[in-house]
Amino acid sequence: MPLRSTKDYSVGILYFILFILTIPAMNWVVMNVGTVCTADGPCLIPVWPGIMAPSGVLMAGVALVLRDGLQAKLGVRWSLYAIIIGAALSALFSEPSLVLASVMAFFFSELADLVVYTPMRKKWPAWAIMASGLVGSMVDSAIFLSLAFGSIEFIFGQVLGKFWMSLAVALLIGYLHSRRAKAVQDEILSR
Repeated sequence: MPLRSTKDYSVGILYFILFILTIPAMNWVVMNVGTVCTADGPCLIPVWPGIMAPSGVLMAGVALVLRDGLQAKLGVRWSLYAIIIGAALSALFSEPSLVLASVMAFFFSELADLVVYTPMRKKWPAWAIMASGLVGSMVDSAIFLSLAFGSIEFIFGQVLGKFWMSLAVALLIGYLHSRRAKAVQDEILSR
């Protein structure tokens, strides 16, 4: 599929790079940044009153959204390349205790995100981001928490934290999409 414009290509390359970089960043954040850091587990942040999640949840939410943006600008093939490169970077730069968990969670959650997002993205772009983000976050959370920490104790907080990120971006994209559609309609009517 040909690229629509140089702008789409440039933005797509930016999404590609940022998406790949979220993976090692996520692994560093989960072990080093939080309001509470457990001895043999993740650093935690509040995602709702009384509900904690591993701090990497914020980067995971960003990754899911960036992957959708990457696909929108450059297509599925670029998304698959980025998933593979991101998984490899995660394996190279993660703490040994996180390597398998991170690679498996990243690989399978991003594939799940891609499978849900692809059929919805043209007709319902904001809903595509929400639905794919929710599915991707559930897959990511279950795999990562069980493999990295031997427990899914924080799965609800993990999914909720990713949901907040997906919701914020979906609302922004929905707003921008409707604004763009209105501008096109206004231009057509003014002719």
